Amino acid sequence: MSTVKQKVINFFNSNKEEIIKGWINQLSPADLKFSRNLIIENGNQVFDMFIQGLHFSSPELDHFIQTEAYRVAKQRFESETNIGEFVYNLNLGRSEALKHLDGLECEWGELQLFVNQINYFFDKFTYYTVLHYTHMKDQIIKEKEEYIDSHHEDRLSLLGKMTSSFVHEFRNPLTSINGFIQLLKAENPDLSYLDIISSELDQLNFRISQFLLLSKKSAVSMEKTVFSMNELIEEALTFLYPRILEVNVTIDKQLDKDVEIQGWKEEFRQVIINIIFNAIDVLSMSSDKPRIWIESTLQEDVFTLSISNNGEKIPDDILNSIFEPFVTSKKHGTGLGLFICKEIVEKHDGKLVCLSTDEYTSFVITLHE
Repeated sequence: MSTVKQKVINFFNSNKEEIIKGWINQLSPADLKFSRNLIIENGNQVFDMFIQGLHFSSPELDHFIQTEAYRVAKQRFESETNIGEFVYNLNLGRSEALKHLDGLECEWGELQLFVNQINYFFDKFTYYTVLHYTHMKDQIIKEKEEYIDSHHEDRLSLLGKMTSSFVHEFRNPLTSINGFIQLLKAENPDLSYLDIISSELDQLNFRISQFLLLSKKSAVSMEKTVFSMNELIEEALTFLYPRILEVNVTIDKQLDKDVEIQGWKEEFRQVIINIIFNAIDVLSMSSDKPRIWIESTLQEDVFTLSISNNGEKIPDDILNSIFEPFVTSKKHGTGLGLFICKEIVEKHDGKLVCLSTDEYTSFVITLHE
């Protein structure tokens, strides 16, 4: 061992008590909540490691540091304390150790090698401790996310089974009621309120169909067909006509040449109706001159359908998660309509996005022919 190295090691051993005392007096008050005795105990251990580390080369020092750094990280993690406080106090120890080197009678050139080694020790100790602490935190977050995702899927699966059972039981009396209304209309053609009842039943049936789609069973029982997008849009507008009149919404259409899509017509009809119905709901509460414009284009085998309205802007926090289940800005909404729409569009190998500004809100469907 060189004379200078031995001199440095002897110096730190002799001044350990004073260095530790100076370090303790500077400790972060917040970190003392962790446990003053435990911090001081760890400080003494790190100091002893630091002295031992002066015997090693850098590659040997790495392995030597890791074990103790991981122990401290685990201790910090289990006590749920801030790792930033540890890093701060560790570097106070580094500063205190380097400060005392002024009392060592050596040429600076001779000490430079050991100053570099001291810095290397503290840098690596900080790195390994934070690395292991962060890894443990990430594992906990990952486990929580997996737990949430698992239970979320279970919740949706259960909801799908419940809605499927509910809808089938509910639709039977609805069909009977609708049949009797048709008989009453035939016998009493002048009773205008029968048309209103029939329209309301259609709306109720539409809402029920949204929940049925959650069960996935309806899609299994249907086969793909080829249908016209322009005809589907017209059917949706005809279905929603009573509601459009009620809110006095102006409908502007600019439809490109017709496009035929292979898929599930009733499901896609549900998408268009739901988006327009939502727009009418928004306009009924927020617009003096309610307007919906429907535009379609076909460019290079890519069909784009845009359904826009001049209602209030969707808040950014809702816009970012608008297609997630149970997310809604409506007071009595379920937050399932747009979630179902997105699933249906994606099942047709398409994409559904939402754009919202102070001037307009658009839902854009993109499909490849």
